[in-house]
Parts: sequence; C-alpha cells; structure tokens
Amino acid sequence: MAAAPDPAPHSPRVVVVAPMPPEKSAYALARYSRSPDSVRESLEWVKTHSASKFLDSFYFQYGHASIADLGHCIFCFEGVSELAAIEIEDEQLWDGQAKSSRYQDFSRGSVIEPPELRGDELEIYRQAAGDLMDRYLSLHDELTEVLKARIPQPEEMSDGNYRRTIEARAYDVARYLLFLGISTNLGQVTSIRTLEGQMRRLGASELGEIRSLAREMKQACGEPPGCVWEPSQGLEPLAPTLAKYAEPDAYRRATYQRMKDWAAQNVSYPSTADLPDVDLVRPTDPLDEIAATWLYSATSAPFRVILDDVSGWSIARKREILDVALEGKERREELLREFRSGYAYVFDIVCDIGAYRDMHRHRRCQQIRQEFTSALGFETPELIVEAGLEERYFGDMQAVAEARRALPAGAAQYLLPFATRCRSLYKMDFAEAEYISRVRSGVKGHISYRKVAWEMRERIIEREPHLGELIHATSPDVEDPLTR
Repeated sequence: MAAAPDPAPHSPRVVVVAPMPPEKSAYALARYSRSPDSVRESLEWVKTHSASKFLDSFYFQYGHASIADLGHCIFCFEGVSELAAIEIEDEQLWDGQAKSSRYQDFSRGSVIEPPELRGDELEIYRQAAGDLMDRYLSLHDELTEVLKARIPQPEEMSDGNYRRTIEARAYDVARYLLFLGISTNLGQVTSIRTLEGQMRRLGASELGEIRSLAREMKQACGEPPGCVWEPSQGLEPLAPTLAKYAEPDAYRRATYQRMKDWAAQNVSYPSTADLPDVDLVRPTDPLDEIAATWLYSATSAPFRVILDDVSGWSIARKREILDVALEGKERREELLREFRSGYAYVFDIVCDIGAYRDMHRHRRCQQIRQEFTSALGFETPELIVEAGLEERYFGDMQAVAEARRALPAGAAQYLLPFATRCRSLYKMDFAEAEYISRVRSGVKGHISYRKVAWEMRERIIEREPHLGELIHATSPDVEDPLTR
C-alpha cells in the first residue's frame, strides 16, 4: 500500500509568541479571541493601541476577570520571613519555589524583625532569635557527627556526595529549631489575576511586614522590571493598570474578624480531642460542612468536633454563620475559600510547622489553616532523643516560649519554631489523596510529612479498602538515609 502523500504546505497551525509585558499579553490574547485576525495581526494592533484603556473597560468595568489570566508575571521576594512566605504562597493558582530548609544553612541569612516591636520587646525578640540560631548551628554540627558514626560511607559513594547527604539529614532534624522569623527567598510565576488577588489579600494582613510587601508589589507593578534578561527588555512598566486597583481587601479582613467575634460569643470547643493527628472526616451535608469550616478557621478546635456540633443545629443557626461570612460582600467578589465544599476526602491534619510548609505546596485541594499558636505543643525528633540531646532541646523550647509570652500575639508568631504543631484542613478528591500519599511518603522525604502521607493512606484504607489499596505509599518504617 502506497504511503499517503505529504500534506500540502500551509501556514503553521502552531505559533509560538515570545514573552511580552503581562498587560500587553493579556490585551493581545483577549483581542485575538474577539476578532477574526491572526495572532500576528492582533499583535500589530496591540502595538498601536492602549492596553490600559482596554483593561479598564473589559476587566474592571465589565468584570471579564479571565482576561487577566492571559498575562503572567515573575516576582521574587528576598529577605522576607518564613511567616510572610507562607502567606505569599497561600494561593491555589500559584507556581513557585521557596528556599528549602532541608538542604541549606539558614544561619547565613538574617532574622526578620517584626515592625510592631520596639524597645524592650524588640531586644527580647533579638535575644531569643539569636539564641535559637546559635542552637540551630550547634545542633546541626552535633547531629552531623552522630549520623557519620551511625551511617558508614559506602565504598561506591564519593566523599563529597556522602558529606552533603549526611549534612542534609542533619538539617532535617536541626530545622526543628528554625522559626517563622527567619529570612527566606522565594520566586513565583502567576497570572495578573492571581497577582491582583494576592496583593489585595496581603494588603489586608494584620502583620506590618506583610502589608508592606503588598505595597512594594503594587509599586513594582507600575515600574519597569528591576531584573531583565536582555538589555532591550524592561523599558515598560510591568502592570500599571492593575496597580491602580489592587487595594487591600477590606471585606476579607472584616469577615474573618466578624467570624472570630461570633465564634467567641456563641461556641466553645476544646483545642484537643482523642483523635488521630491525621483524621479523615466525611461531611454529608454541604450546609453543615460550610458552617463547620468557617468555625474551624475562627477557632482552634478539631474539624470533627465542630462538625458533630453543627450537624445538630437548626437551619436558621447554620445560616447565621453564612450571613456573617457574606456581610459586606460585593456581587463580583468570589466566595472565600471556606465556602468550597463537596470534596470526598477531608483531612484534618496536625503536624509540625516544617511539615506543614511542605504539605502547603499541594494546590489541587482546598486548604484552611488555623492560626499558628503553641497550644498543640511541639514535636521532638527521634534522633534528638537517641543522641541524648532531649533535655537541652526541651530547654530551648521553654526559653523561646518564655520570650513569646513577653511579646504581642502577632509578633510572637515569628518566634514559633518549626517544631511547633499546627492544625490545617485539606479537602480533596481521591486522585489528589493518592498523589500526596504516594509522593510525600517516599524515602527521600522528611520523616514528619512522610508520616502524614502514610496516615492519609491508612485512613482511606480503613474507610474504603478497595480504593486505599490502590495507593502505593511507602511506610515511614522504610528508611534509606543516604538517598535524597
């Protein structure tokens, strides 16, 4: 049988467009979808017409929010606290990377000082932060020697690779003494739409450092990029139209405060219960779930405890919570994440902050985090105990706790070590539960989130063994310390 002839030459069906300023890109692709012109003709049009005028009309006046998804920006944040980094990353449609606490020496950076602190409070903070960083370094050195004695160097492994691997494993444990006030760096690639929402959310923060970041981001949007690939780039402002409208989200801030006030006046729950650290809950009623989720974000209680209580309420009482959450909401504003419901798998997870930082990266789920406090205690790594360093470690935790008690609540968060236990809610489908359990349980991972991933699988097996058996996770009992 003769081969089919090659198709006749024609215009390429795949056209790659070089990177453009974000607002120009959004304008070009939006116009492209609204005209019969080719992409080349649309680009020529955009060169001679105002993107600002178009975006003002269609994006802001007519509410075509998807237009802003067509332009993307690269933002890097340098010298921000881990606490600020968590808030920056708290976007579902977010792509980025942060400095890893598992492989790098964080003592080479600085400690971020909360702008709320002055005088004696600032000195208390500086002393406590400096003491923790000194202990972080000395603990790493001690654990490195312990691990060298425990794990011999294989003949086939080079000296350099062995040293780096052992040091990384030592950092895995030493990082429990790192704290939310340490300095870190991160980079992100987001759409203009996500960036605008991010700036509005950060601008409404209760923390001065995070509010100032939102202001710097807004200023950067109206200026040419500060870092360019080619000298000819960077002559135009990044996203000047966007910068005009990204004001702090007053509705968000007021809503969370109203919900805290309502919860304080109407409910009382224990912050702990006889429940596993990874608890799989299966809400059956959407109204119950949404009301319970709002109370979860406003209290320190386990989700199961709240849901059991709310399920016995009248419809009117449940609706009261929703009315509090919706007060002041404008028509075009999206519902806040606490309204996202109906997922088959809802995990209420208690783990250390270090593990939370890694779990927080998973975007294909809905995440609700309670406030960082010391109420749930802290984790003690097994290696600390085995090395005979437990008493000193406890002393470090007690010393920093005493310093936190002398500081205002917001600023005190900066001195919470990564060992501190926190509570967060993860809503997802089975595919995401399988992915997290499989990937996060691997031997290359940190033991704290490996345990979380394994327990997620165990909870599913208890409920649905026919599905749980499909998850090929690795038990935390399986170790390979020289693999990373």
